[in-house]
Amino acid sequence: MRIVFAGTPGFSVPCLDALLADDDFEVVGVVSQPDRRSGRGMKLTPSPVKQWALDAGLDVLTPDRLRDNSEALNWLLDKQADVLVVVAFGMILPPAWLAAPRIAPINVHASLLPRWRGAAPIERALLAGDDETGVCIMHMEQGLDTGGVYAVQRVSIGASLTGAALWSSLSALGAGLLVETLPKIADGALQAVAQDDALATYAAKLDSSERIIDWTAGAAQVDRQVRCFSPRPGARTRLDGKWLKVLSGEVCGGKTSSEKTACPPGTVVGDDFRVACGDGSLYRVLNVQPEGKKAMDAASFQCGRRMKEGEVLGADG
Repeated sequence: MRIVFAGTPGFSVPCLDALLADDDFEVVGVVSQPDRRSGRGMKLTPSPVKQWALDAGLDVLTPDRLRDNSEALNWLLDKQADVLVVVAFGMILPPAWLAAPRIAPINVHASLLPRWRGAAPIERALLAGDDETGVCIMHMEQGLDTGGVYAVQRVSIGASLTGAALWSSLSALGAGLLVETLPKIADGALQAVAQDDALATYAAKLDSSERIIDWTAGAAQVDRQVRCFSPRPGARTRLDGKWLKVLSGEVCGGKTSSEKTACPPGTVVGDDFRVACGDGSLYRVLNVQPEGKKAMDAASFQCGRRMKEGEVLGADG
């Protein structure tokens, strides 16, 4: 099966690697987004998918755009692909690209469609407090993640699961489901099942402001926010006029906690770094990273900067 693969971030790499490792598939070309400047030196850096593909000796295309780009389309048509596999590519595919593969354009999407269509399904599932998520193998069409679904694999979202851990789990899960599903799609054993549009939710792209901890929310929501952005880029709050990343913590007393406070949201309560939240619940900070410093546990942070009862964390610090 001749495959053109389109992907950009590290999330996509296990899918590409799984295709390369399976003799049933021949990856004849890879499409990824152009190099971006990153790091302290702001050097042009290839995407993880591009670098992986180059290391494997594959032909790589990195167009600035796909629409009205005849050179890029001709490159695709020359590959005579049976399947176009798309995994977190980050560009909208024009109709000509969707029509190019002999069998189908296939997408690996990290949610339980139709829930969380869009750019940030992993993070949105965490922030919303979903009990489960998963990956779908979907037939691509012009709508945003609206195509029929060939296969689904579910995974529970544990109470302590971080965004990074869920990202890694779904990436591996998607790779396994992809190589299992593609032959069945090719021989007609699997048909795409239409989504119920009435159940659709939209996973909007994350904004940097969503990293700022909202202490007016309940402790459970604060916990989801911290876990979503842990360990990078990190949820954060203001202290002494600087940013303090909160990398981990816990809801005091868990779901059945009767521990409450009348202190305003963001107020430090006691000497064990408990913070008051909007519904009177308490959130205990366990690991932090002060601005410009390394990550550390709360006890180590307290040795250098003792948090006093009654101090207030928040946008103004």
